[in-house]
Amino acid sequence: MNYQEQKYRKKILLGESSNHLMILIAVCLILFVGFAFMKAVWFFKYPKEVALANYYADVLTWFTLPADFKNFLSKPWTIITNMFVHDNVWKVFANMLWLWCFGYILQHISGNKKIVPVFIYGSLGGAMAFMLAYNFIPSLQPQLPYAGTLGASAGVMAVAITATMTSPGYRIFPLIGGGIPLWAITALYIISDLATISFSETGYLISHLAGALTGVIFVLFLRMGYDWSKGINNFFDWISNLFNPDRPKKGKTPKEELFYRSSSAPFKKTSNMTQQRIDEILDKINQHGYDHLTDEEKELLKKASREKL
Repeated sequence: MNYQEQKYRKKILLGESSNHLMILIAVCLILFVGFAFMKAVWFFKYPKEVALANYYADVLTWFTLPADFKNFLSKPWTIITNMFVHDNVWKVFANMLWLWCFGYILQHISGNKKIVPVFIYGSLGGAMAFMLAYNFIPSLQPQLPYAGTLGASAGVMAVAITATMTSPGYRIFPLIGGGIPLWAITALYIISDLATISFSETGYLISHLAGALTGVIFVLFLRMGYDWSKGINNFFDWISNLFNPDRPKKGKTPKEELFYRSSSAPFKKTSNMTQQRIDEILDKINQHGYDHLTDEEKELLKKASREKL
C-alpha cells in the first residue's frame, strides 16, 4: 500500500497503529472515571444516607440494562451502554486486566479486526441471556422489576474463549518449563470469574456463560467461512471516515481519486537513442516507407536529426 492510501486509511488511535484493544480498554476506563466523578458529585449534593441511592436512580439507571422487557423498551440504548460501564473498582480492574491478557493474545493471533466485534457480540449474547433468564426462569421472576446488569464480563469471556479456540496450543512465559498453555490460563480465568458470582446472582452466571458460548459460536462459524466481524468493522470504518476529507467519493477508490484526475498522461516514455536504433529505423523506412513508422520512432528520428547523430 502506498503512502497516499495509507494516509486515507489513517484513524485516530491510541498507542500502536490500529490497536483496537487499547482503544477498547481506554473507553471502559474513561467511562469508569467519569461515572466515579459523578458519584462523588452526588455525595456532595445529597446527604450521605441517600446520595448513593439518588446516584443510581438519577444517573446509573440510564446506562444499566434492565431485565424487564418493558423497562428496556423505554431505554433501548442500554443494550450497548451496559457493556462499557462499571460501578465497582475491583470489577473494572479485573475485567480490564483479563481483557488485556486475552485481547493481546487474540490480537497477536488474528490481528486487530476481531477483538471489538467479539467483545460486542459476547456482551450482546450475555445481555440477551440475562434478560431471558429473569423473564422465563421462575425462581428469578420475583427479582425481575429490580434486576439490571452492566460491565464487560460477558464480552471479556467471549474474547477469552475465542482466543483459546483459535490457537489452543498458544503458550505464554516460554522460559517456564516450555511455557504455560493458553487453555490453562483460560480455565483459571473462568473458575475465578464464576467463583465471584453468588448463588443468588444466577442471572449473572447465565450472562457470563452466554458470553463464553457466543465466543464458541463465533469461532465455529469462522471455521466454516462466515466472518461475523466484517459487518461491525465496515460500520466502524464508515463512521470513522464520515467526516474524513481524504476519503474517496462514492464509487471511487483512493487510487482513482488521487492519481487519475488529470487528463494528461502521467509520464512520457522516451526510448534510448543509439546509432544501432537509428539504423534500424532507416532500414524500416527503406523497406516499408516513412508512414509505417510509429510515433515513437518518428520522434526519435527527429531528435537524431537535431543532434546530428
